[in-house]
Amino acid sequence: MEEACKSSLNFFSDQHLCHADVLSPPEAIARIQVAVLNFLRILTSPAPAISDLPLVARKSSNSRLSQGLLTQTSWIFLTNAFSTRSLARPNAAKTFIRVWKVMAMCSQILGQEKKVTQREIFYKLLCDSPDYFSSQSQVNRTVQDVVALLRCSRYSLGIMASSRGLVAGRLLLQEPNQGVVDCAACGFSGHGISGDLSSIDSLIMKTDARYIIVVEKHAIFQRLVDDRVFNQIPSILITAKGYPDIATRLLLHRMSRAFPDLPILALVDWNPAGLAILCTFKFGSIGMGLEAYRYACNVKWLGVRGDDLELIPEQALVPLKPKDLQIAKSLMSSEILQENYREELTLMVESGQRAEIEALYFHGYDYLGKFIAKKIVQANYI
Repeated sequence: MEEACKSSLNFFSDQHLCHADVLSPPEAIARIQVAVLNFLRILTSPAPAISDLPLVARKSSNSRLSQGLLTQTSWIFLTNAFSTRSLARPNAAKTFIRVWKVMAMCSQILGQEKKVTQREIFYKLLCDSPDYFSSQSQVNRTVQDVVALLRCSRYSLGIMASSRGLVAGRLLLQEPNQGVVDCAACGFSGHGISGDLSSIDSLIMKTDARYIIVVEKHAIFQRLVDDRVFNQIPSILITAKGYPDIATRLLLHRMSRAFPDLPILALVDWNPAGLAILCTFKFGSIGMGLEAYRYACNVKWLGVRGDDLELIPEQALVPLKPKDLQIAKSLMSSEILQENYREELTLMVESGQRAEIEALYFHGYDYLGKFIAKKIVQANYI
């Protein structure tokens, strides 16, 4: 523990390190202890004061896109600009206290050698500190604050992912000292992705697939698995059932590293939310910018895209909603959006319409596999 404390003291003197480290429990506890010691040192100094908490700022103006030199993978990262949580400002006082309460809980969890989800943390804090925590979103933001303060991954703090993800197709998975799971034999529901990130990191994986296909929607994933598209197109299918969770992103990242020659292709709705989901898999998110390097993958956009609209009846196109326009505005203001993606987004906004993957069922329920196969053969992805 003494060595871990020395390492953490060096860490807190380095204000240019802007990624979240993966730490052992003793190292994570040491960072929490050093944060407490620094706070107490200022309180007990000859000129005592309550110091602000310097957090790496999680906002677009502090984000950049890292272009891989040796790989085609790029990811969002945060620079060394800081925001603060202050007890001196009345409107920020509760936020300041929340950070310390979540850090105390993380220290307790790590000391007990346990892993908990953010949902479990919320209910514990709701009972213990109802004056400070009344919603799950407050806990989620505070966990991000703690990661930004200590600059270590949430998993290092004992926080486990809640996974919604599924995987199916030509993939064999094996945890150390466990049996082999054949993802082609798991039925149309697929194989559930564990929320234990350490087990994902330790997976032994084998495949004879030629492609990895990321599917936005659970129902579309089930259709493709039920049609056994992975036999027609030698592939692995993976879905997060919407906006991607950490565990699904980590498994996809691990597959991209284990099978670097396999193209990763995304099938999403032609709307701003679908593009945002693709970009999260591809680059990561600003909110988790300190950890994005652990999850980013070189994902290509297979469909649905503007040139696929000729396959969709006009009556199946749906007007964009205000939420769609809000997401589009956010994406447009981001530097991460590559030009051909920006052109697709502009077309969505100018047309005022959106197209869902299900609209392709106009050609029959077995058409999706043919649609994917044709686009892959033509290398029609961006």
